[in-house]
Amino acid sequence: MFNHIPVLLDETIKGLNVDKDKIYVDATIGGGGHSEKILEILEGGKGYLIGIDQDIDAIEEVKKRLKRYIDNRKLFLTKSNFENIDKVLDEHCVEKIDGVLLDLGVSSFQFDEGDRGFSYNKDAELDMRMDRDERLTCKILVNTFEEDDIYNIIRKYGEEDFAKNIAKHIVEYRKTKQIETTMELSNIISSSIPAKLRFKDKKGKNPAKKTFQALRIYINRELEVLDTALDKIIDRLNDGGRLAVITFHSLEDRLVKERFRTFENPCTCPKGYPCVCGKVSKGKIVNKKAITANDKELETNRRSRSAKLRVFERRII
Repeated sequence: MFNHIPVLLDETIKGLNVDKDKIYVDATIGGGGHSEKILEILEGGKGYLIGIDQDIDAIEEVKKRLKRYIDNRKLFLTKSNFENIDKVLDEHCVEKIDGVLLDLGVSSFQFDEGDRGFSYNKDAELDMRMDRDERLTCKILVNTFEEDDIYNIIRKYGEEDFAKNIAKHIVEYRKTKQIETTMELSNIISSSIPAKLRFKDKKGKNPAKKTFQALRIYINRELEVLDTALDKIIDRLNDGGRLAVITFHSLEDRLVKERFRTFENPCTCPKGYPCVCGKVSKGKIVNKKAITANDKELETNRRSRSAKLRVFERRII
């Protein structure tokens, strides 16, 4: 059993406005920390929680951690990607739900498991798949993709200033030896940037952070999955139902922020003219500014430093 500390726990539960008699989905159940808090509230009512995760290891851990809720038929688990949330709900014969949580990025469980290849601080075979049933691994990517493709991935998903040089060094290195481990890749990245920037900066960020993030996002199609899922989720929410999304990097947060704005005000007509496009608002943004961790949480949970919570409430007109 691993030690899991859920990020923005109280803020998330408040944002979801959990009611003991309603139906909720933790679409990225991970270590089950948020789910456990939701289930404590649901225990005294008719409501229940559907938990989804594409990582079978996470599912198995949650089965052990939250066994009593499974036995009491308060928790139902499904191995799937949350982009398939509509299919998962259909399988559970659920038409509408009252709240959904998306805690994005890599779970602490996946980081803690050294053999998964997510961390640049632990030497392991390059993998980075959240779902091990998928074919593409980081090892395949860095050893077979064209230099321009590697550059575009690192630049687009990592917003890395030295993406071109990193891609060049990766391709040069693999000419003599296949890149096999996280430390091997981390060293290549470090050698690709100016010497004065090869060590952690004042904020404690590793120079490999952006590249590892970019490769992980691409391998797991994280932005594409999020983009697809948001529309599906909104359409399955009951009137007054809420979607809470926790992001950990600017690309995710920007996508969620823009999509929530469109949900709230989808009209495409010129300003100052009557609306004729026929697009109807799907609800309202609950928190105009992203919710971030307080000082106490920042001291006890490093993962909370980059976390941002946004909440949207469905309104059916």
